[in-house]
Amino acid sequence: NESISYTVLVSHFNSPLITLEQGFVYFGRTYHQVYVNQNGHLTFEIPWGRYIPLKFPMNGPEDIIAPFWTDLDNRQKGRVTYIQHTSGSVLQQATTDINEYFPYFNPFVATWVFVATWDGVPYYPNKGDVCHILILTIQNRRSVFSSFFLVKYELIQICVVCYQAGFDTIKSTQYFSIPGSFSAYATGPNSSFCLGSNVNRKGRWAFRIDQEQSGGKNMWSESVIFFLKCK
Repeated sequence: NESISYTVLVSHFNSPLITLEQGFVYFGRTYHQVYVNQNGHLTFEIPWGRYIPLKFPMNGPEDIIAPFWTDLDNRQKGRVTYIQHTSGSVLQQATTDINEYFPYFNPFVATWVFVATWDGVPYYPNKGDVCHILILTIQNRRSVFSSFFLVKYELIQICVVCYQAGFDTIKSTQYFSIPGSFSAYATGPNSSFCLGSNVNRKGRWAFRIDQEQSGGKNMWSESVIFFLKCK
């Protein structure tokens, strides 16, 4: 009983324009489209192939969500895909997860899930598998939508390249850089991404991203949740 709109392999650099089946609110702006970019981030207005991460705040012209922005390369191995669900087990699991993680939104019933994955994508130039990233955008049909994301980190393969994790907005009116970005502590057994948290659960970071306020310990999700698993 699955209802899936599409699943597409993303070529080197970025996906084509993806039309969202429900609007997504990101700090006061509603988007009906998204691009899944190879190098570990999502953008809304234009695809972005930039492989060298920039530090947040960028003070740039684009909104960006970056669970793990670094120099990745799926030309020889690994896949970047996306898919939308409107019914079935994925929505059921999303509903369960939201009600578990964010009990004061209970009862929450997901009606749409957008999933993007970076599966076995290595660092450039193909130095072994780096990460398995799964991003779920979850939403229900209500008159007012709230948007959040949750990032879950496990083991991240050690490497010396730079990383940026977090989010940024147009002109950086709102942004957050997860501690460990652009440091030697981003990867490996002592990764601050994996060992740290802003919700008292090791390796998990949650942020509210629908309106003009930054996320944090008390910011939970009603319409969007993100998971990142790296190894």
